Order: sequence, then structure tokens, then C-alpha cells
Amino acid sequence: MEPAAGVARLGSDNKNRCLMKLDFLTHGERGLAGLRLQRCHVSSETDRLTDVLLCQPTFLEPVPCCSVTQESLRDGFATSVPQALVQHRALQAALERAGVRCHFLEPDPAMPDMCFTRDALVTTPWGLFALNPAAGHRQAEAVHALKALRGIGAPLAACVQRGTAEGGDIAIVKPGLVIIGCSGERTNEDGAESVAEVFRGQGWDVIVYRFDQHFLHLDTQFAMVGDGLALACTDVLSDAFLADLARFGIETIAVSYKEARSLGCNMLSLGDRRLLASEDNDRVIAELRTRGYQVETLALDQFTRCGGGVHCLTMPLARVAA
Repeated sequence: MEPAAGVARLGSDNKNRCLMKLDFLTHGERGLAGLRLQRCHVSSETDRLTDVLLCQPTFLEPVPCCSVTQESLRDGFATSVPQALVQHRALQAALERAGVRCHFLEPDPAMPDMCFTRDALVTTPWGLFALNPAAGHRQAEAVHALKALRGIGAPLAACVQRGTAEGGDIAIVKPGLVIIGCSGERTNEDGAESVAEVFRGQGWDVIVYRFDQHFLHLDTQFAMVGDGLALACTDVLSDAFLADLARFGIETIAVSYKEARSLGCNMLSLGDRRLLASEDNDRVIAELRTRGYQVETLALDQFTRCGGGVHCLTMPLARVAA
């Protein structure tokens, strides 16, 4: 199947045009700090994580572009960059204890949300998929990240050139199945279809789930935590979507709306039944532990009050099957 209009895929002219865009960046820009990437491949969000992309929150600001941040600002919240840096270093340490290699983007004062590396790119089984964030202050992030990632050997497989799409709306559930969230705001219909067409062209099943803009991204209400197991905000997810999950053999742990608002679904699977989570969701964490999952909790309030949790702060570059 040929890619839809506006989609770049391996070997296409659109891919070459996407690569050409990178040449417009200044030659003095610093690249990634870290070792050259040995592989760039993700076919399941719950395979063992080996490499991840991070960016320190040096310029973090509470940009009022989602309901969680707007509520935080109404409550008088102001970010503390020193505290955010402490929390981010603790996240890095937890990843490294788990054997994950951390690769870092250079922070940029024009990109206050760049620490939420999940949204500009997604790693597929074929390499990097460059996305197109909707928020104006985030639109340069994909080019910024790609410029650096090329320097450590990460291949560009595809590039969205029509519509908007963000990584928090893309869940690579398991080999052959991807779920794409579509709020119409952060990921819109054209962007969702652009992403879907690439996966369908590789023979994958695709679920496009449409939801209200209030929830920002799919990963604020749904996330895979283990082989065939997901956290799901069943208070708000549609019956049709939950039925689709069951049809594909995905069991769900119910997360309440209140828990989802405090990023209760927003966890990162390290593989091998290991998870990283923010420390604010005791009931969900206890449920996972009763099922035999090892859950390490982190203080991440500087980020969760800006609308992003541990899933948002990490962009897997490579995973391997157990």
C-alpha cells in the first residue's frame, strides 16, 4: 500500500524532503550526550527498554495549553526549575538502575516543554517517526530532536507532513497493533490518518480512538503496562473502545477519572513486569503490585502539575523482546 498524501515512509520522496528540513538548523547546535545508538526499534510498549531519549527541564514553564496545567495555575502553582532538575535526575537514576541507557537532548529556552520528549517523535519497528505537534511552542521539537538523533545513528523511517500528531496519542500495543488517540486538537483527523496509514501499509491493525480535548493525550487515560494488560480510565473511555481492547486480548485495570487527572494511567513499562510511576496513585500502584509487578515510584509533581508524567518524560528509542 502506498502512503497517503502528506505521509513520508521508508524510501519515499517525502522522507527526503523531511531530511532536507534538518539542514536549515544552525551548524553550531550541540548534539546528544551519550553513546552511539546500537539499535532503534520498538514493536511493543512493554518489551524490555534498553535506550530512552530524555531532556533536562532547564527551561520548564507551566504553559497553559491543557486543562491540568490551567487548573494548576489557578491554584497558584509555579514551577521550580531546581526542584524539577532534582526530580528529573532521580528519573534518570531509576532508568539507569534498570539497565536503560539514557540519551539527552540539549535543552532550548524556546522549547519549555521539550523535557516531555514523548510527543515530538515515536520509535517504530522501522526507525523514527517524526511527528508534528499542534501546540505552537512545540512545533520545532521534532526537527530539534531529529538533528541530534541522526548524530548517534537513529534512522528516520517516516515523517508526518499533513495534519498534527503527538506521541502521547500513539500506543504501540504489541507487534501488529497500534492505537492512535485523536482529540481533534493535539492529534487531529489528518494527523491520525497520516500515522495510521504508515502502520496499515506495514500490515498492522490500527485502532483510532476519538476523545474529548479535555484529556490532552491518549496516555492520560490509557497506557500499556504489561503483555496484554493496560491501565484504562473506564469512567471516560467509550464502551466501543473497551470492546476493541477485549477483542485484541487486552485486559484492563480500571483507573478512575480522579486518578487519571493525577496521571494515574501515565506509567512507563521497563519490561519484565517492571514499571516507573509517579508517587501520587497509591491504589493503582497497589493493584499492580498484587499482580506481581515491580513498581518504583518517583516524586514528579513539578511535571504532573504541568500535565505530564513519567510516560510523557520518556521517549523509548529501543526495546527488545523478553
